[in-house]
Amino acid sequence: MLSVTLRAAAFATLTFACTLSMAGDKTLPGVRGIDYIGFTVPDIEQGVGFFRDVMGCKEAMRFGPFMDDKGTFMKDLVDVDPRAVVQHIVMMRCGQGSNIELFQYTAPDQKTTQPRNSDYGGHHIAFYVQDIQAAVAKARALGLRTMMGPFELKEGPAAGQSITYVMTPWGMQLELISYPQGMAYEKGARTLLWAPGR
Repeated sequence: MLSVTLRAAAFATLTFACTLSMAGDKTLPGVRGIDYIGFTVPDIEQGVGFFRDVMGCKEAMRFGPFMDDKGTFMKDLVDVDPRAVVQHIVMMRCGQGSNIELFQYTAPDQKTTQPRNSDYGGHHIAFYVQDIQAAVAKARALGLRTMMGPFELKEGPAAGQSITYVMTPWGMQLELISYPQGMAYEKGARTLLWAPGR
């Protein structure tokens, strides 16, 4: 259980950050990049196993549980039901990209339906692969559900990339993407997208 002091410190930090963002320049100071992408999985071992064995990620650390039996810490910190429990948190390192944080929660009001890309809060994680044909073939050989593709964009600013959506065993959407010769927008672009190995 987390203490009242820790809860007060978290509120002070959030209040300070909000005050900074509302004064003059709207940009938060010191932002350097994406540290990790976090999402909830139904079973932590299944999630860790998939990202380790299929996507090649490595487990770095795990911790938890977090809960507040009587107070509102969980609601105040991450806007979930006050009786929600974060049973497990696992941080994973994935190649040359951002880290991934896996959560396993229980909560009285927990929803178990995966959002689609068209839903508010819909999301996916894109993994860059060197050879998309080989990666998609392997995903299909493993029995993973894959959507149409590899689909190559031949026109517009994203021309040069090929993509295929792949589903995790619990139904979360991933994208495999490759653009070994770059994308059309890069010619004359003032800002280049970050890319693994660039």
